[in-house]
Formats: sequence, structure tokens, C-alpha cells
Amino acid sequence: MSELIPNMSPLDARSLHLRRLVVRGLVGGNRGHVGASMSLIEILRVLYDDILRHDPERPDWPERDRCILSKGHGCLALYALLVDKGYVDVGELDRFCRTDGKMGGHPERGKVAGVEASTGALGHGLSIGVGMALAARAQKRDSRVFVVTGDGEINEGSVWEAALSAGKHRLGNLTVVVDYNKIQSAGFTRDIQDLEPLLDKWSSFGFAAEEVDGHDVEALRALFGRLPLNNDKPTAIVCHTIKGKGLPFAENDPKWHHYSHFKPDILEAMETALGGKA
Repeated sequence: MSELIPNMSPLDARSLHLRRLVVRGLVGGNRGHVGASMSLIEILRVLYDDILRHDPERPDWPERDRCILSKGHGCLALYALLVDKGYVDVGELDRFCRTDGKMGGHPERGKVAGVEASTGALGHGLSIGVGMALAARAQKRDSRVFVVTGDGEINEGSVWEAALSAGKHRLGNLTVVVDYNKIQSAGFTRDIQDLEPLLDKWSSFGFAAEEVDGHDVEALRALFGRLPLNNDKPTAIVCHTIKGKGLPFAENDPKWHHYSHFKPDILEAMETALGGKA
């Protein structure tokens, strides 16, 4: 794998807006996975803006594409997109992780409109995605399935069992997207469980695999727009990202994996970095 370094260019207005929605949720719950949500924004933005076939008025439309956030602890990024697209009222962000709200610390199918599967960083999202892709084939639907995983998450053996199955069945309608920010809950992936050579691993499991700057919107659009990379193989896209992207004081810092009880100076620093409140 190349030493692909994510672009350090300033974030555009849309990426800043979506991050402000994430911060609104963090404030609402006074807790949340800061780093894991911020590294996902551009990936989910491009999927929901440009790639997925979906309809907020019909969240269970049978012909829709499915997007499973397998790294469920990054759910605030997904919630930001679902709010932005009109699946959920923005006021739900103010009740994040509260007993009177719908949005929990991990996404729940049937509770939050637009959530395709109840997940955590437990390695089961790809298994669900394989089942959905097989179902689409059996039902002769042209729906596509996208599964967004974390890099720490793919330490789980169940991910690779599902990958073996996807390769065996030649699921060209399935795409795995790895948010490769290189930090997991306890530290850097290179120290805990080195994943390299990551592209070669996916290729050896029967996937067509490519890598991309996970914060470069145009590069993501171009690559996702070419899917499937091979009609007879599932696809794996390794997105090189920065944990905590958009918050300079949190970028590439493992301690910002999760944060609770935000002090006023931290909230002010977040608002300053992102140009205000949502």
C-alpha cells in the first residue's frame, strides 16, 4: 500500500456544516465519539449526496441502496447526514444519548429512520451486508450495498469470514469502505494490530481493491462513480483519513476517540474551528 497522506486543504462549507451538526449532537449528549465521527464525514457525504439511491420520504423503499455503518460508534456522522437529508428532525441531535431521544450512542434499526442495521464496532456489519447483497441478487433487484467499517473493527475475525463469503459468491453489488484513520480505541493500529498490507489482504479475499484520500470529495466521487470495480467481485475501498478531522486539537490524537463532559473552552474551540454552531 502506498503512503497516501490525506489532503490538508481547508474543508469546504458543506463539510464544515456537517461537522457542526456532529458537534450539536456532542453537546446534546455531553458525550460522544469525536474522532471516529469526524473522520467519516466526507465518505458519508459523497455516498449520500452522489452515489446512493435513497428516498427520505420512503426510507424502506425496496429498491433503495443500503448503507450500513458497521463502525456504529461513529454514528454522529451518520446522524448528521440523516438530519441533513430530512430523514430525522434536527432537534433529535439535542437529545442524543438521552432517554427522551431516538439517537443512541450506536445506530438502531427501526428507531432512527434511514438506519439500515443496528451496529457497534463489533465486526458484524459486513455479515449483514453480505446477506443483503445476496438477497438483492435472489430477488433480482439492482440495489447496491455499502458497508462502512473502521480499521480497528477489522481486527475482528467475523469481518474476514464475511469477506470470504462475499468473495466466494462474487458479490459485485457489495462495497466495503474502510475508514482507515489508523487509530482505534486504545491507540494506533500499527501498535495494536498492524493491518498492512491492507489492500493485498482484501485482494486475496477476492475483492477488487483500491485506496483513496478519504477527505478528498472529488476523488471519492470519481472512485465511487466507477463502482463496481469488477462486476464479478465485491469491492473494497480503503479510505485514508484523519481521526478528528476538522478539529486541529483533536486530529490524530487517540484520546479523542471518545470524550465526555465537554468544558466551555473545548466547546468554544470546536465552534471556532468549524466556523460557528449548527
